[in-house]
Amino acid sequence: MNRHSWNKRLQSLILVLLSLNLSLLGLSSIVSADGEATEESTVVAQDSSSDSNGHQSGQNVGTSQDVDAKAAIAMDAKTGQILYQKNAQKRYPVASTIKILTLAVIEKDIQAHKLSWDQKVTISHPVAVMANDWRFSNVPLNEGESYTIKSLVDSMMLVSADGSAEALALADAGSVAKFNAKMQQVAKEAGVTDAKIYNMIGLSNGDLGTLRLKNVSKNAENQISAVDLAKIASWLLNHYPDVVNITKTAQEDFPVSDSQTYHMQNINLMIKGAALDRADGEIDGLKTGTTDSAGNCFVSTGTFSNRRLVTVVLNVPGDFNNQFQQTNNLYNRVLGRFAPQTIKKGALIRVGQKKARAAKTTTLWLPKDTKLEKKTIKIKGTLKGSKLTPNDMPQVSLKLK
Repeated sequence: MNRHSWNKRLQSLILVLLSLNLSLLGLSSIVSADGEATEESTVVAQDSSSDSNGHQSGQNVGTSQDVDAKAAIAMDAKTGQILYQKNAQKRYPVASTIKILTLAVIEKDIQAHKLSWDQKVTISHPVAVMANDWRFSNVPLNEGESYTIKSLVDSMMLVSADGSAEALALADAGSVAKFNAKMQQVAKEAGVTDAKIYNMIGLSNGDLGTLRLKNVSKNAENQISAVDLAKIASWLLNHYPDVVNITKTAQEDFPVSDSQTYHMQNINLMIKGAALDRADGEIDGLKTGTTDSAGNCFVSTGTFSNRRLVTVVLNVPGDFNNQFQQTNNLYNRVLGRFAPQTIKKGALIRVGQKKARAAKTTTLWLPKDTKLEKKTIKIKGTLKGSKLTPNDMPQVSLKLK
């Protein structure tokens, strides 16, 4: 391919990126292919092509690695920019990854002073039955014993304790149905519109025994899309960033009773110091999940180039460790193609004759061979259609090099 053809191809890609992402910059409109302003609400930065398996990502830069999962997504937690997606809009069972939504409700009610971290929760008989069922992930909870909200949250997030999730929900709302309503409200606040939520644990409705929802099938199981899980995770991280201080903890002792402790080892094998951690950034959360119907699922978060990313992989085949390997493949694929670029407020963004002005400073992930050339040209403009009316403002031209 000659240089002219390569530049034309790259220019077309950048136009796709801009036409899909300028709404993220605070613009009320973006410039379409014919130069006219059009409304756009979808924020996606990706190549316009996809392979036969439905993968969509940026240009083929560096070594690519496939993501072996039924659904997957990579998203910038702050901006919502999507860097990779595969079947991301389709609902799937999500197993214990739903506990990030459970935690979001608890965090929200703690901030509202409806709960407190040191508040004690007394374990009822149904919760004790769940917590001591060998079929499920748990720490032992004794009927009649009291545990703090903090210790229950820690066990829920570090070792996916199902009984702890149940105890938290009942302490917060009084019933599974009422806690579900709170979960649905937080999901709505996160931008989720198409999810099936039945319980705080991630098991089927029938697995909750006497606490199951009435008039709902015993086989009913939470179903959420990868993109909606990423939205929930981003909402949690943006509103309560300190949650990573819990989810990055490598190990901790759970106080079962005055005479007994249970040693918890974080089951996230990608946190710093764990078997599958990364050298190019730090993974500090969030949640795994596995059931027969959901397969292996993992919602991760970490910082790379000072930007927080969220990834989701759903229904990963194979053994437990493969969900982490596929997440690593996803990070490799994204970080091999994209790098963050900061665009200043008032910047004029150009591709050929197409241009628009940034209403606020933001950071976008762009193909690694994209260059932002800063120029001190005293022009500030108001974009109307394809016409820019200038006045004073430094600007940035997006050029191909």
